Amino acid sequence: MGIKSSEMPLTLDGSVYHLNLHPEEIAKDVILVGDPGRVAAISSRFDTIEVKKQNRELFTHTGVYKGKRLTVLSTGMGTDNMDIVINELDALVNIDLKKREEKTTHTALNLVRIGTCGALQEDIDVNSFIASRYCLGMDGLLHYYQYDTAIRNTLIEKTFMSHTTWNANFPKPYSLSCSESLMQQLAFDIKKGITLTASGFYAPQCRVLRQNLGMPDFCQKLKGIACQDLYFTNMEMETSALYALSHLLGHQALTICVAIANRVNKTFSEDYYPAMNQLIDLVLERI
Repeated sequence: MGIKSSEMPLTLDGSVYHLNLHPEEIAKDVILVGDPGRVAAISSRFDTIEVKKQNRELFTHTGVYKGKRLTVLSTGMGTDNMDIVINELDALVNIDLKKREEKTTHTALNLVRIGTCGALQEDIDVNSFIASRYCLGMDGLLHYYQYDTAIRNTLIEKTFMSHTTWNANFPKPYSLSCSESLMQQLAFDIKKGITLTASGFYAPQCRVLRQNLGMPDFCQKLKGIACQDLYFTNMEMETSALYALSHLLGHQALTICVAIANRVNKTFSEDYYPAMNQLIDLVLERI
């Protein structure tokens, strides 16, 4: 029995529903960004561009950079968007869309997220780079899938919940590792840490505007806290979903971010674009 249209909708031309892409339109090396505007900033460095597609906030450019075929794709913000993007990228390479059947041969993608984040330790300067050795997901996405609990780092989870006095009404945190091969290839000389992924920008990241927090400020509670020789270094909104689905679907994943704020010191970058351009160039040269 093939995968039903309600479970995997396709467009009228047979492309995957949200990305609006056909299998031949993506490369095996994919750079993921949150901001749609960052897609063109990256592809402008390509020697040639063969594919330009857009649907909603999901922009895709595929081309060649110094002889290597690459795809750069915007996910938009949040783990919910990342859930759509990674599942549809996987479908493009591991499901026969016409037959609606899983292929007998598995294809692994290299998925590299370039993003921004807020630093959680006093000694991390704004505009510096952080590579996510582990994620700490506060969003709950992993738990909606069937998975082997061995993929989780329960020590990091317990350390986090203990030091933050985690609210039992919140989603159960989960921790997963990056791709070690991508870490060695792309981020061997970059600061490494444990990256928190929040389900929103304001209260889930301890920001207060007009409404008080449902849990005391856990950012301050993580100051100086380490686990397995790594600090809880930064917080953003996508990495846990990227790492979770990559583990489940058999892909390689890594996040590298520019710290545009330091949440402990209450500082924000005056101009992070030079640092972002430097990170883009670094990833393009090493991928």
